[in-house]
Amino acid sequence: MTSENGVGLPLVISLGPRVAAAIEAGRPVVALESTIVSHGLPRPDNLRVAREIERTVASAGAVPATIGMIGGRITVGLDDAAIEHLATNDNVVKLSVRDLAPAVASKADGATTVAATAHLAARAGIAVFATGGLGGVHRDAPFDESADLTALSRTPIVVVSAGVKSILDVGATLERLETLGVAVIGYRTTRFPGFYLRDSGFDLDWSVDTPEQVAAIMAARVGDAAVLVANPLPADEQLDPGLHDRVLAAAMAGLQRDGITGKAVTPYLLAHFHEATAGASLAANVRIILRNAELGARIAVAAASRP
Repeated sequence: MTSENGVGLPLVISLGPRVAAAIEAGRPVVALESTIVSHGLPRPDNLRVAREIERTVASAGAVPATIGMIGGRITVGLDDAAIEHLATNDNVVKLSVRDLAPAVASKADGATTVAATAHLAARAGIAVFATGGLGGVHRDAPFDESADLTALSRTPIVVVSAGVKSILDVGATLERLETLGVAVIGYRTTRFPGFYLRDSGFDLDWSVDTPEQVAAIMAARVGDAAVLVANPLPADEQLDPGLHDRVLAAAMAGLQRDGITGKAVTPYLLAHFHEATAGASLAANVRIILRNAELGARIAVAAASRP
């Protein structure tokens, strides 16, 4: 049986001091993934943006809790030195839930995906998690499905994202979320966003206009699945739709030409978007992350303020 520390977590998981104090005092906390830092953004932008994400959460009244692994130790609430290490080290492994135990045993440095971050945040008692975009069902490969989806089906947490990455099969992903019991709520929209694009072309059954309404949904939840809050970019901040569609078509053709499969697919497509859009997709990605961090913090503040 796994031993536990004084806060009821396995010994391989630690709470950063700021996060531990905030949870103890009932103050709002927002979980943040570290894969954005290590794998999602190019250097040196990754470290700058990671710090800006944390500042955004703090400015909106919540405590940021970036989650990651240093030397086999999982920390919920990494300090700045640890974030810098994950941003600059070449040997950081990408950790989903299934990878956590092997990585702990091998004393690895690791960055948590959406699935692992949601899992660990919920274990630590954090109710809100802000990210960029979810994984999902891959185009032309319905058997290739992100672990994000099944993780959210069994994790009671609110996830703020800009939908799923537009390089995925959005319709199939929404069908899987429905099957898995994950509620999808549009934030000031009745259409599901497509990450770089404000509108993926799919309707949503539910929408809200305020963080307080999300907090009310959190309080009313009776199941163990996550609530996904879909927060679209404003129309004037999205990637040009025509450019997006042309770049996506070329990227999908490149997958076939270069024989890219498995875990390499998403990094390949994102890198192609960055190059083919002359950095416009990267700028949109950063706007997405910061907007979601701010909304996540506002939701966490509203939830903590409920009687």
